[in-house]
Amino acid sequence: MLLTTPNLTAPHGFSLRAGGVSAGVYAGLNLDDRPLNGHQDDPLAVAENRARLTAALGFGPQQLSRLDQVHGLDVVRARAGVQTADAQVTDQPGLLLAIGTADCYPLLLEDPDAGVLGAAHAGWRGTLGDIAGRSVRAMTALGARPERIRAAVGPGICAAQYQVGPEVAARFEEADLGEFVTPGLQLDLCAANLHLLTRAGLRPEHLWASGRCSTEPDFYSYRRDGGVTGRMWAVIGALDVYPDAAYPDSGGTA
Repeated sequence: MLLTTPNLTAPHGFSLRAGGVSAGVYAGLNLDDRPLNGHQDDPLAVAENRARLTAALGFGPQQLSRLDQVHGLDVVRARAGVQTADAQVTDQPGLLLAIGTADCYPLLLEDPDAGVLGAAHAGWRGTLGDIAGRSVRAMTALGARPERIRAAVGPGICAAQYQVGPEVAARFEEADLGEFVTPGLQLDLCAANLHLLTRAGLRPEHLWASGRCSTEPDFYSYRRDGGVTGRMWAVIGALDVYPDAAYPDSGGTA
């Protein structure tokens, strides 16, 4: 159900498509019940999928802090319920921060010493606007320190499957991120976000990337599926005791 990484100690994961009850084009662990392009998954199936995911990490659905993501650059303080933003941070236990993706890259961040967590949604617009660095700075305002922050970049569309137009390529060049666009206009968002995290002060040894492409069968992909597909979640949260509550199965799948 979840991909995890050994560099994060808080309960966390990047959801796979397997392990859910949705059917049809959403078959599997779809976690989004919004109408998209005239289509919508069964809300009861999505509720069951969310209950399974949160329970796997020791949380309940009522502890979810979710975002209505708009490909913007706002970073908010996490709280139970839904806010409009593309990144969230917290220093409070008892919340499970969620980011939804279906090709864009999810970023999970943690300062285990300060007990500060973050989660961000990085598509090409968010990457261009440095949503990674903005999230780091928002965590720092809560007591985190960049050199202590650990970050994980989950599955997203890989450069080999992501060709962009010349206008987007030019904007990355103007933002001093042109090295992440190939001469064939293939955009490497994963590498760009790892670069931005390093630029924000994170140590290279505190960075991790899944190396998985969202166009693989294990995931939902907006581009592969023509816009009618489900959504994965990247989640991270602190239980009542933190930072002593480490995720026991880090480094594998759950």
